[in-house]
Amino acid sequence: MDSLLAVSPVDGRYAAKTRALSAYFSEYALIKYRIRVEIEYFIALCELPLPQLADFDKSRYADLRAIYTTLTPEQALRVKEIEKTTNHDVKAVEYYIKEQLKELGISKWGEFIHFGLTSQDINNTSQPLMLKEALEEVYLPALREVVDILAADAEAWKDIPMLAKTHGQPASPTRVGKEFMVFVARLREQLRQLAGLTYPAKFGGATGNMNAHKVAYPGIDWPAFADRFVASLGLQRSCPTTQIEHYDNLAAIFDCLRRINTILIDLSRDIWTYISMEYFRQRVIAGEVGSSAMPHKVNPIDFENAEGNLGMADAVLTFLSMKLPISRLQRDLTDSTVQRNIGMPLAHGLIALASLKKGLGKLILNENALRADLERNWAVVAEGIQTILRREGYPNPYETLKALTRTGAAIDEKVIADFIETLDVSESVKAELRAITPWNYTGF
Repeated sequence: MDSLLAVSPVDGRYAAKTRALSAYFSEYALIKYRIRVEIEYFIALCELPLPQLADFDKSRYADLRAIYTTLTPEQALRVKEIEKTTNHDVKAVEYYIKEQLKELGISKWGEFIHFGLTSQDINNTSQPLMLKEALEEVYLPALREVVDILAADAEAWKDIPMLAKTHGQPASPTRVGKEFMVFVARLREQLRQLAGLTYPAKFGGATGNMNAHKVAYPGIDWPAFADRFVASLGLQRSCPTTQIEHYDNLAAIFDCLRRINTILIDLSRDIWTYISMEYFRQRVIAGEVGSSAMPHKVNPIDFENAEGNLGMADAVLTFLSMKLPISRLQRDLTDSTVQRNIGMPLAHGLIALASLKKGLGKLILNENALRADLERNWAVVAEGIQTILRREGYPNPYETLKALTRTGAAIDEKVIADFIETLDVSESVKAELRAITPWNYTGF
């Protein structure tokens, strides 16, 4: 019954499509990632080693890592129980780990859990790590799958001529495959740009200066240690910072995701329009209903669903990228509560990608409609004719073709053929002009 009682459709109606993200963005996931950062930090201190940790048995690293690798939701509830007393979520994690160290018989080193850190060292490392791994392991594979489907469609339909529309009006013909390839190229470019962005982490103590670390162990190069530790997690340490990450690079990631979503909205609207023009039919799924009143309807609901969810994702991504880089002085708490929503745009995006995959799989090219539309619009070869006439030095070719094609009368093959016969050009040029048709005037 949980999905029926959910406030958000992400965890309700669409829970099956977004379930994979719960391993990265749920409260349980956040607790697990925080424990992971705390444990890995403690191990890094042992590896230095700090003098007081020099005798720590390295064979116990596996036991330490098991605290987060085997963490169950039921165990995470213990952290929430501790938080009821601390009223501080990260401190609750620290106390939970110390409890685990006691059970493992290694509590003598417990004070080096969270040593010299502030809560945002954990949050601002855990959350970009959550985002990075969610993108790499769930979101980007789903996106690439859609791109691959588009690329396969582009290849399959690369030779199918289609009337182009600019300003909604008939324009120089194109090819179905080429129009799909435009979206493939746009998405691949944004994926390239996304791959070049770094996932930033703040790790520098209470106000970013590692004051506590330096006063306790002045002989250690703590900034270099912090750089190495953050890099070991696959992140890049931001420096200098205040108490919190400045989020500029995180905003760049959100902006790139938003551009990807915007391209997918453009795709959804174009395919929706092609379906309305009957260039595509949709494969009928047994048992599906298109309208509660009109039995004949087969609606392009997959592309509409995708557009709506992509719009929701973009709205949240826009807010995140504009809000997070702004904080009062060294910090305020607004970033902390806002960051808990980082999973929402990915969830809406994942819903959209599933809809696009389903919708693209139902498309059936209607070549008869494509051919008929080209047959009705012989006027579109006017560009090619007037260009050849320009090459030949024919007087006022553009104006001549404009007069022919903008009378309001239907322009069919015969009108074009009769017009060519009236031209004062050589027979070889006329033959060249006669060869131009709406089906072959498609460029490269």
